[in-house]
Amino acid sequence: MNIGIVIESLDPRRGGVEQWTWQFTNRLAAWGHTVHVLAQSFGPQKLGRGIVAHHVESGRSRLEFAAAAEARARALPLDVVHDTGCGWYADVFQPHGGSRTASAEQNLLLAPRWLRPLKRRAARWLPRYREFRRLVDRQYAQPRCAYLAISQMVASDMRRYHSIDDRQIRLVYNGVDLERFSPRHRAVHRVAVRRRFGIADHELLLLIVAHNFRLKGVPTLLRTVTELARKDEPVRLAIAGGKRLAPWQRILRRLGVADRVTLLGSIDDPVPLYAAADVYVQPTFYDPCSLVVLEALASGLPVITSRFNGAGELITPGQEGFILDDPADHAELTNMLRRLVDPLRRQAIGVAARRLAEEHSLDRNCREILAVYEEIVARRQQRAA
Repeated sequence: MNIGIVIESLDPRRGGVEQWTWQFTNRLAAWGHTVHVLAQSFGPQKLGRGIVAHHVESGRSRLEFAAAAEARARALPLDVVHDTGCGWYADVFQPHGGSRTASAEQNLLLAPRWLRPLKRRAARWLPRYREFRRLVDRQYAQPRCAYLAISQMVASDMRRYHSIDDRQIRLVYNGVDLERFSPRHRAVHRVAVRRRFGIADHELLLLIVAHNFRLKGVPTLLRTVTELARKDEPVRLAIAGGKRLAPWQRILRRLGVADRVTLLGSIDDPVPLYAAADVYVQPTFYDPCSLVVLEALASGLPVITSRFNGAGELITPGQEGFILDDPADHAELTNMLRRLVDPLRRQAIGVAARRLAEEHSLDRNCREILAVYEEIVARRQQRAA
């Protein structure tokens, strides 16, 4: 099958959608498909056999990129076009960032309550948001497109904000590479990483991997660590990701937890961190279906996330981790962490976490999407007959 994948950048170092698309395209190529990737930029990684790069020149505008990607896709002999959320010409539209409209609403929760109506009104007139609306209007106006929702939350948003018919929606959760992310890496990395950061055996190491610290709930996590530190609880926190870290260093010093929290910045490989950590915590305000949560589960870590994370739909509270009702509620988060102090309980939850991840492998994810492709091709052939 000739498959077209539309993405802004195919560089697995950049974030969740880029990492997932890199794995997905390589898996499809390994299964004998030809994958044409239409993108503005590509990372330094060498593309595998069966993957063809198409540079889409588009200027600065998202609308220009969508139009240029459409023109390039129409010129290729493709059986199916799969857009990851940045264009409008597609047989399969899979917005890895979720609904832009829903995301904007959730972002408002980060502002003071009195400011939210003002920000909502301002967004109606700002050029950037007007461009987003024009793009979104075209993305969700494709009557023959299959809309891939990566969680029930995203499917609900598609219905609520974009009036997509249930018959067009396919639910396909993200998948995780079970070989790359595994509890067995602890034997290789755990002791060395903890020694490097001066973390004692008895200390509880929390981990979060994030780029947008505020959206992912880092302030809530810092308030929790501060409260635990005041009571002399043996808790440490590692934060991976982010770029402008100096303001956060000042916040740590003001809170008095600079010796408890390590800001790692961008990392190339999170595997050693999962191996060193005891609990993965992401009190996010919006995550369609967080890949890092799946990676943590596959690594055998108990996970605490919020109900605004589509990946949390997979977790049974108390079994593989816990679900925070309010991502700003540091008191509730503190109580959840105290339930994970016992290493035997963490071990049992970690085993259950790995078992859950095994039900959501990358191979299963790819097969489910291929089934959607085959459905589309078959339907097209029926119309042509």
